[in-house]
Amino acid sequence: MLEDSKKTSLPKFSSLSGNDAYERWRLIKDTIARYAVVVGGLGVIVAIVLIFFYLLYVVLPLFSSAKTTSLAEYALPESALGKTVLLELEEQNEVAARFTESGHVVFFDVLTGKTLLTQAITLPEGTHITSFAQSSLMSEGMVAYGLSDGRAVLVKHQYKLTYPNNKRQVTPSIEYPMGDQPLVIDDSGAALEKLSLTVNANTTTLVAKAANAIHLVSFSKEQSLFADTATTQRTASVLEGSAENIVSLLIDKEDSQLFLIDNEGLLKVYNITDKTAPKEKYQEKIIEAGQTITGLSFLNGDLSLLIGDSAGRVSQWTQVKNELKQLSIKKIRSFKVSDQAVVAIEPEQRRKGFMTVDASGIVGMYNSTSERELFKKALSNLPLNAALSPRANRLLLETREGNIQTWDIDNEHPEVSIKSLWRKVWYESYPKPDYIWQSSSASSDFEPKYSLVPLVFGTMKAAFYAMIVAMPLALMGAIYTAYFMSPKMRQVVKPSIELMGALPTVILGFLAGLWLAPAVEENLVGLFLSLMSLPILVLLFAFAWQFLPKSFRQNIPEGWDAAILIPVIILVSWLAFYFSTPLEAFLFHGSLRDWMNREYGIGYDQRNALIVGIAMGFAVIPTIFSIAEDAIFSVPKHLTVGSLALGATPWQTMMRVVLFTASPGIFSAVMIGLGRAIGETMIVLMATGNTPVMDFSVFQGLRTLAANVAVEMPESDVDSSHYRVLFWQRWSCLFLPLYLIPWRKSFANAYGKNIVHYDKVLV
Repeated sequence: MLEDSKKTSLPKFSSLSGNDAYERWRLIKDTIARYAVVVGGLGVIVAIVLIFFYLLYVVLPLFSSAKTTSLAEYALPESALGKTVLLELEEQNEVAARFTESGHVVFFDVLTGKTLLTQAITLPEGTHITSFAQSSLMSEGMVAYGLSDGRAVLVKHQYKLTYPNNKRQVTPSIEYPMGDQPLVIDDSGAALEKLSLTVNANTTTLVAKAANAIHLVSFSKEQSLFADTATTQRTASVLEGSAENIVSLLIDKEDSQLFLIDNEGLLKVYNITDKTAPKEKYQEKIIEAGQTITGLSFLNGDLSLLIGDSAGRVSQWTQVKNELKQLSIKKIRSFKVSDQAVVAIEPEQRRKGFMTVDASGIVGMYNSTSERELFKKALSNLPLNAALSPRANRLLLETREGNIQTWDIDNEHPEVSIKSLWRKVWYESYPKPDYIWQSSSASSDFEPKYSLVPLVFGTMKAAFYAMIVAMPLALMGAIYTAYFMSPKMRQVVKPSIELMGALPTVILGFLAGLWLAPAVEENLVGLFLSLMSLPILVLLFAFAWQFLPKSFRQNIPEGWDAAILIPVIILVSWLAFYFSTPLEAFLFHGSLRDWMNREYGIGYDQRNALIVGIAMGFAVIPTIFSIAEDAIFSVPKHLTVGSLALGATPWQTMMRVVLFTASPGIFSAVMIGLGRAIGETMIVLMATGNTPVMDFSVFQGLRTLAANVAVEMPESDVDSSHYRVLFWQRWSCLFLPLYLIPWRKSFANAYGKNIVHYDKVLV
């Protein structure tokens, strides 16, 4: 019975009256809408949080240190064949080569130490090995043995990659690219004490110290058009001066410069482009007093020298031009390895990194560009020789106890650091430290330049000029539309301006790049003349308006006054552009662009910040206008009516009551517009020239964070350093507008007191 009474107490939906059914259905829809809004809002928050954590997940590996793992340790393969003069690893990290002082090459398995092949270098009878050198292009696999009779043998170790039964197999071998007969370096037959070589496409150059003289010999192959065999031409010369104190000599991979270093740390650089007449370019002291050079090597690319000293430091020296445009070598950075002497430096073959070994057995890895110490490990067994694989992910160490240690290296992003992203970096061949963005090149010797400062500068510069154009027009238009304009005219103007926001930015960018930029370049004087004359002539027209017949002025409906200014603005702008060409020729004796460059050194790029300001300002105006207009129009009427009742004029009411009340909304409009300008992609992509330069000039181009991501993301390798740095830029684009939140809070607090004050006055 109780259940029956409950059923009868609640009227059925169908039995309700029309109004009750409507109210109940409205409550149901309100409830659904409320929960839908809550779920949607929470979904947006969750999506933003997930984006944040995903960006964090992609970016964090950039700053992780290198990790090393011990893989194997075994006895030195074929130790009876003599001491090791060079250890080498092939690219697949499966086969290693050991060159011995007795002239043997031992190929062995990297993980097990099993000997795969042993070959003896062909040496003339009655001679012995006195020196050894490796080509500056380590990837070429070229080495040279200097002999006691003034000759040298060139040997190339190579690895053939095959896949029998779908299994990778590496087959090592050696060959003699210049023939198995030794090459004559010193005609007198003196022993070669020091040796260096470089190999190019058709030229092989060797430099040797023999009998207190430096001999420079070049062998070039010439292929006859009508013969199958190639002839070898020998060019030789002897450098002037004694070579008694020379302890190191190097030739760069371009075969154009020779570096000689004596036992006092004096570096002499020679131009050897002409092999018959090498010329000394300059000298430089590259070691501090009381120190000695204990390690020497080229950094990848041969643009810099890495010099290790007895104090445990490795310094990087590169050639730059001084103020007099003269070439010299400068130390651009140094690394403190330890307190012991640096005995070995092994550069990476594909990046600007290097490995060091000191006298106490500490092995470290560093990157020159980012100035990062990636790892440092102290070994119980003192290393004697070291080899770094071409990909820098495998390390071989020969210890003094006669063992080989194999280490795996996980070092994916050494070229990135907080310093390289946000501070000035001294790059190779640059005269001074600078902010540079240059992420890729066709050469593997390239030094990536990942400075974000030019991109942030370009982003803020574009946003600044866009806001200069958009803020006055949008805010003044919003004030007039919301407070002074007639309702009928407002119903036309407000939707029209808001409709501008629906115009695709790619269309605006297309028009800005292909039409606006050339038009502004041809009519630069007309643009500036219109900007200067419009405010003056509008004020003059407003002043003259009061002297017109009263009957004429009263025929204009209230709130439609601004419509009369439209023909005035059009006429003044047309006259400014019409007279721009003759005025430019009269004032500047040519074009304004040439005059600025000639008189003040101000260059002009067709696609510049001025074009971006106009085009992006046009895109930002609807956003700022719509929000600011709504904020001003929503000010409670009792505030404005009370102000007018107390004797304030409409303009005083607007400035002292309405704007203060609507200031949070106006500030929100400006911040949202700024965020729109900072995140804009297509306009800045098509209208700026995309040059990552830092120049405050309005006539120079720029590159923004968003445009850089759009341009370079398609060509970046997934999970590469370049790829992750671009994600860092996405992070910056996402959160850069949020940096201004404290300004909004302080702004609102400052004007909140005034709002309360006016409320009290009106009450």
